[in-house]
Amino acid sequence: MFEGRKLIIATQHQKEKVIVPIFESNLGINCFTPDNYNTDIFGTFSGELERTLNSYETVKAKCIAAMKEYNCDLGIASEGSFGAHPSIFFANADDEILIFIDLKNDIEIVVREISLETNFNATSVTNYEELIDFSNKVQFPSHAIILKNAEKDFSIIAKGIHTWDDLKEKYAEISLKYTTVYAETDMRAMYNPTRMKVIEKAACKLIEKIKSKCPKCETPGFGITSTKTGLKCSLCGSETRSIKSHIYSCLKCNYETEEMFPNGKKWEDPMYCDYCNP
Repeated sequence: MFEGRKLIIATQHQKEKVIVPIFESNLGINCFTPDNYNTDIFGTFSGELERTLNSYETVKAKCIAAMKEYNCDLGIASEGSFGAHPSIFFANADDEILIFIDLKNDIEIVVREISLETNFNATSVTNYEELIDFSNKVQFPSHAIILKNAEKDFSIIAKGIHTWDDLKEKYAEISLKYTTVYAETDMRAMYNPTRMKVIEKAACKLIEKIKSKCPKCETPGFGITSTKTGLKCSLCGSETRSIKSHIYSCLKCNYETEEMFPNGKKWEDPMYCDYCNP
């Protein structure tokens, strides 16, 4: 279905470095990345242009727009979000969505990878020593930094800072006009090796899902679409909020299968039971 076809990677931030080897070796396709495709029109991490759509809508729009502009019926795009982890609220997380679209065969396959492996951070500093402390904390200079005069003000902004000399110079320029300088991690993939690894992991997950075919019609993308809770407590037998099964569905024919006890256990520990441990 995919072998020998061209696939466009809708990015301007060098994500193709981790995506191309995975997709070409596994699907036998020929990947290319457009030279002048501007993904910033869908929103920027530094905030000059707010993202108006949610992550899924943005990544799909980004992919479709590139496919149409460069006349390619096979495409892939990714979209990242950064902030509090959805269940571990005190920790920051990298939430990546990857989409694979085949217009020829009317196929859309999406995966999500949420990782605690991120240096996402920001702070206001009043002197260069504070900036050095922040820089060391966020793995500078292997991971770039953005400096601006204020969090929501973009009168002065310097992106992609990845040397100590450049950091000192840009800080001096901004601090001449403002008493505080706002520093944040540059989350663009080519300036953030930690994020690039999460994208690579998501790309591997996407390949696995593409290779998973529906047992009934053999359409790629047969994967988990929902879960059922209700794993019983081993002490009192009450249903808990823990996952009891995964539901796998086909994107084309709606065939479904249910995988019972996907986490390898038929009973839940009483510590996770709302009755035994309210």
